[in-house]
Amino acid sequence: MAVEVAHHTAELNGHGGLFRELMVDEARRCALIQMAVRSPSLSLRPRQVCDLELLLSGGFAPLDGFMGRAEYDSVVSRMRLKDGTLWPIPITLDIHAPDAERLAGAAMVALRDPTGLLLAMLTMGDLWEPDRDREAQLVYQTQDTYHPGVGYLMNRSGQFYLGGSLEGVQSPKYYDFNRWRDTPRTLQSAFVAQGWKRVVAFQTRNPMHRAHKEITDRAARHVGAHLLIHPAVGVTKPGDIDHFTRVRSYQHIKTRYPANTAMLSLLPLAMRMAGPREAVWHAIIRKNHGCTHFIVGRDHAGPGEDRQGHPYYAGDAAHEMAMAAAREIGIGIVPFRNMVYAPGRRTYIPVTDIEPGEETLTVSGTELRKRLADCAEIPDWFSYPEVLKELRTSHPPRYQQGFVVFLTGLSGSGKSTIAHAVRSNLLELTMRPVSLFDGDVVRKHLGKGLGFSAADRSTNVRRIGFVASEVARHRGIAICAAIAPYRADRDVNRSRIAVSGGYVEVFVDAPLEVCEERDVKGLYARARAGIITGFTGIDDVYEAPENADVVCCTETESIEESMEKVLSCLRDLGYLLPAAL
Repeated sequence: MAVEVAHHTAELNGHGGLFRELMVDEARRCALIQMAVRSPSLSLRPRQVCDLELLLSGGFAPLDGFMGRAEYDSVVSRMRLKDGTLWPIPITLDIHAPDAERLAGAAMVALRDPTGLLLAMLTMGDLWEPDRDREAQLVYQTQDTYHPGVGYLMNRSGQFYLGGSLEGVQSPKYYDFNRWRDTPRTLQSAFVAQGWKRVVAFQTRNPMHRAHKEITDRAARHVGAHLLIHPAVGVTKPGDIDHFTRVRSYQHIKTRYPANTAMLSLLPLAMRMAGPREAVWHAIIRKNHGCTHFIVGRDHAGPGEDRQGHPYYAGDAAHEMAMAAAREIGIGIVPFRNMVYAPGRRTYIPVTDIEPGEETLTVSGTELRKRLADCAEIPDWFSYPEVLKELRTSHPPRYQQGFVVFLTGLSGSGKSTIAHAVRSNLLELTMRPVSLFDGDVVRKHLGKGLGFSAADRSTNVRRIGFVASEVARHRGIAICAAIAPYRADRDVNRSRIAVSGGYVEVFVDAPLEVCEERDVKGLYARARAGIITGFTGIDDVYEAPENADVVCCTETESIEESMEKVLSCLRDLGYLLPAAL
């Protein structure tokens, strides 16, 4: 197969990549630990821990910390650092307003993991409020929050960015798959020890199947290189298969290659799903890890399609941008088209090699997930038995998965009544544990101490979502009933819960005047009288769902009818077996 390759400037000499490790020596480490005691701290979120780890290890060389404002503006607008060095993705430390106020004026900030472990000290640089709309449009080419990168930027990231140089105290701690975790330095040392001179890296955030094996075989043969399977195991796209399952599948795949031809190493990368820009970013990261070549797939690092079914990025855009940047990066780019199975040839071929009238077969990621959820057959030509066994073990049929039913609507719309009815029926019809999180009850316990400001309401709803996601992750059923007035909070919950199980959003739709007539608590009357302020539907907004899975019109239908709508949806989605009902 003819493959166009954009070549690097020169083969690596002893795999001497651009090291800019930010870890300090022991004497400085002890000094920094003492400084941390007297400095304010930040507890980093998972994506920030991933970025910090690659900054400290040199995976993000030549960066020496989180970007300041001028560096950020330069990268967003022209894909280059201030000095002109190619760099396509802004690496920023986003913080919320209370933290920005708390840190203002500090000289240094202690950066800690969620457990409180000190990872690094940041020397304070710029603190500013970015233009997110501009960043979304230039980096992601869209402001659509359905795009996972834009959704994170708009709905989950902090309001302010904090820049500054870093000094590393210690790397993040892991207790899984440590034999496969490498820094740029240890990985390059492994290449030297194996005698590998040319290495082609394969990026993935999904399990590998027969088509991926064929792609990597062809790429390695074409450029005369050994193969590095280098999956991203940091934060990836919501709904992706967990990295534990994926790494076990990669271990199986590795045995399918001849001895000393393929190596597995895990990359703690938080993906942005930024398409063409991200393809260039991935190539730079692999260059820093000592690779001479990098495979770029079609729609590389793209999030798929928008709500209207249109792709966010043109199919060849990632190829073109990566190829154009290859010489400047100093790495060979190996572009590959999608592969399909040709039963007549009994092998995989690129889509460009299909003969007129030739039969081809494929199983998309969506179709694979559906077959796993439905416990349907997956053909032998698609994957390997040991990989499919891992997937079926970790991703049981949908009727065995956990799920969340989230009811949202105005106060008095009927959410709690429907939730109790659904819970009672599920307990009658199944043997599974069912947890009910009613808004009023949650306020007394999980939301204790929160007020009714917009920020506190968001915190309350997201706390409910977090707890519900844990229930679903352990294959239980959670039913949540909360006003949840803001669309952004509901979107965050959907994304979080989708990682763990199913999510069914129920819009309990009742006109405001009907809700006021049902005002058994007297809340609307008190709001109308000005005794209560910021009350949803009166002097605070309720953002109705635009794409709810179920809409219950409680003005015209009975509780039993609304309940049956929810149960019917669960049956249709496969979370309840028809035979059990």
